[in-house]
Amino acid sequence: MARKQSDYLAALLAEEAEGPAPSPSRSPVREAAPERARATTLLGRESALARVASGEVRQVTQLLLDPARVRVWSGNARSYAHLSEASCRELIDSIIAEGGQKVPAVVRRVEGDPAHDYEVIAGTRRHWSISWLRANSYPDLPFLAQVAQLDDEAAFRLADLENRARADVSDLERARNYRAALATHYGNHQTRMAERLKLSKGWLSKMLKVATLPDEVIAAFASPAEVQLKPGYALAQALDDPRSAAAILAEARVLAADQAFRREQAVTLWGAAEVVRRLLAAPLVRSGPAEPWTWHGAAGRPALTIQSANRQGVTVRLHAGSGASVDELAEALRAALAHLEDEGRGLRP
Repeated sequence: MARKQSDYLAALLAEEAEGPAPSPSRSPVREAAPERARATTLLGRESALARVASGEVRQVTQLLLDPARVRVWSGNARSYAHLSEASCRELIDSIIAEGGQKVPAVVRRVEGDPAHDYEVIAGTRRHWSISWLRANSYPDLPFLAQVAQLDDEAAFRLADLENRARADVSDLERARNYRAALATHYGNHQTRMAERLKLSKGWLSKMLKVATLPDEVIAAFASPAEVQLKPGYALAQALDDPRSAAAILAEARVLAADQAFRREQAVTLWGAAEVVRRLLAAPLVRSGPAEPWTWHGAAGRPALTIQSANRQGVTVRLHAGSGASVDELAEALRAALAHLEDEGRGLRP
């Protein structure tokens, strides 16, 4: 059944859908925060209503859907794979208490996908929660959604508007979402993108910089959600220096291995502050004399050691009595050169 477009937008941006609205900087919430949150939501509604007036949202229809026939739009910042019963528990309990989903998600119709009829533009947690409830004692619970006609750029802005009010959408998720949208929707023009999203150009530039952090660095953190804007920007800047980058990436690999070990042992993982400190300190630590690197043969005895590496070249020592064959020593030499490359001390043409 068709609904008034103003009703649709008010429901979409209702504060009770998924929690309070923090600022983009994730600043601590104080006593005046609820008032600011309401003001932010009202501004969002006005912005959304303006899109209706401009003709971007041409039609809105509310339906009760099977969530299995609804996919999640790939252009949304929220990572569906990282949602869980724990992260959606409050919303799940609310849906149960209220006898169903009260705030509709926003979807649009898809073509050419035999497995799905719609895709979620805004309301990913609602979709996950209803799907979970249907698999856990509530098999007939419908997914309440309002169907809108939106092009990709309008869908991105609508999803972004909602994600700004969600504390569980991480800075890294939003940063990577912005980076993808910059090329897809805005022709790589940051100024145009900032104007369309009504964001500060400086703030958007920092978010796009954070999006360049490589997966090796992200793996050093206990969770990608722990990568925040300010420290993430500092790390991304440090990686612009090739010498610093080699040291940071080497330390990131050490940290990632340590975090994996700690998970296996059920030991507390390194927190974001400690990870950032160690990564940023890595270039300073590794700028001193390098510790000898030794490759051991199959018998466990030293076979090759890097004695020095500088602009003049690399000096290695082949140990007598190692028991290593010529092929093994050749493999050791390749491993030594790869190690030096990781350290930023590799041979230069």
